[in-house]
Amino acid sequence: MGAEKRIRLVASDIVEHFEKRLEAMEGKGLVVCMSRRICVELYHAIVRLRPQWHNPNDEKGVIKVVMTGSASDLAEWQRHIRNKERREKLGGRFKDPDDPFKLVIVRDMWLTGFDVPCLHTMYLDKPMRGHGLMQAIARVNRVFKDKPGGLVVDYLGLAHELKQALADYSERDRGQAGIPKDLAVSVLLEKYEVVKAMFHGFNYSRFFKGSAQERVRVVPAAMEHILTQDDGKSRFMTAVTELSKAFALAVPDETALAIRDEVGFFQAVRAAFAKNTGGNGKGPEDLDSAIQQIVSKAVSSDQVVDIFSTAGLKKPDLSILSDEFLEEVRRMPHKNLALELLRKLLNDEIRARSRKYLVQSRSFAEMLEQTIRLYHNRAVEAAQVIEELIKMAKEMREASRRGEDLGLTEEELAFYDALETNDSAVKVLGDETLRTIARELVRTVRQNVSIDWTVRESVRAKLRTLVKRILRKYGYPPDKEEKATQTVLEQAELLGKEWAA
Repeated sequence: MGAEKRIRLVASDIVEHFEKRLEAMEGKGLVVCMSRRICVELYHAIVRLRPQWHNPNDEKGVIKVVMTGSASDLAEWQRHIRNKERREKLGGRFKDPDDPFKLVIVRDMWLTGFDVPCLHTMYLDKPMRGHGLMQAIARVNRVFKDKPGGLVVDYLGLAHELKQALADYSERDRGQAGIPKDLAVSVLLEKYEVVKAMFHGFNYSRFFKGSAQERVRVVPAAMEHILTQDDGKSRFMTAVTELSKAFALAVPDETALAIRDEVGFFQAVRAAFAKNTGGNGKGPEDLDSAIQQIVSKAVSSDQVVDIFSTAGLKKPDLSILSDEFLEEVRRMPHKNLALELLRKLLNDEIRARSRKYLVQSRSFAEMLEQTIRLYHNRAVEAAQVIEELIKMAKEMREASRRGEDLGLTEEELAFYDALETNDSAVKVLGDETLRTIARELVRTVRQNVSIDWTVRESVRAKLRTLVKRILRKYGYPPDKEEKATQTVLEQAELLGKEWAA
């Protein structure tokens, strides 16, 4: 096993394989060797092939050997022999997915009790069996971000030993311990066909052949194509997620590499959906990670696709939603995509208002939900829904100006809205009295806010009494008092969190 020729062959295979793994999915690799001598010689064989991976400065090297030893060991081994403190430092770096330390060679170290979620590939070149083999494989099988599982590259044919080890585990453990690469490739092709079928009749070849700008323009058209299908967006997001996981497990198999660019395109469309239309997606960091990991260098862009710019729209100010921007949305050729963009903008605005305006945000949320339900039920065309959403956007813009028109602060307007929900109170008391009540409520709540008032029942009870006293003082309709009190308290809780802080 330690013959020079074999070590060179293993080194060459590891370099080629690991580079392809990194193209598909950022992460770490661990090589398990039979002896310390083989560890050191394999290290030198690898750095001869990739000199840039070697760096005498421990802070920058891509590859390291981690092993124990003594001063009596060979001189060429000494730089790889590390005390406990140095091993712990390297261990911390290896666990950090952003650290340049990507590949480690070990004999016994880090095979048990060392959890590295971003470790996605293990190269086994050491006879192992039983519990030790299962423990080693467990190091690479942690789920992390887009990583669905780990890959074990077996240079010695340990399948028999693995089956023996699995005999000691439950049926469930055996089923989840691992799958052959051929099965992973089969699943990949199945998921690929599912996603590709969703683009039947849509030509996305320009994404690979055109200029960078042309490639980006394909994405909005692709999104429109998906949105025209029944439950298209939801089905597409799920299908691409499953495809991406299968791809990550199968790469660098030639079958996976052959469809890499198409997988990249599907991921780019999915990322655009998640970023620009909301729902069923990940955060920006995960989206950037997914694009960089799965899209090949030939088709990847420097950032996640911005549909506003590719659709020819200027980024809107969410607090304004100007007439000019709304008119641009109205003129967009891709109506289903325009609707999704506008829905997300309005939803973001409602979410922002919900931190301060209880009644207003609830009202607009109900309006948005009802309008979108008609669209999903195909009761109305996308163009009609866009008109309704544009109308809603203008109403939200006007609502933002009400406080100034009424001579109220933002906090006073929030309580005014809570009181105004009762039509009979408006008719009985009049507008000016409601404004007076709103101002007094703001003063009273501010004076009685404490950091834990929302969880202390005694404080809530006191505030409830004060609110009722104010309502009775100004003749608020008794039969509407309880509901108004509850609404005011819910509104007070929203503002109280900010005031207490």
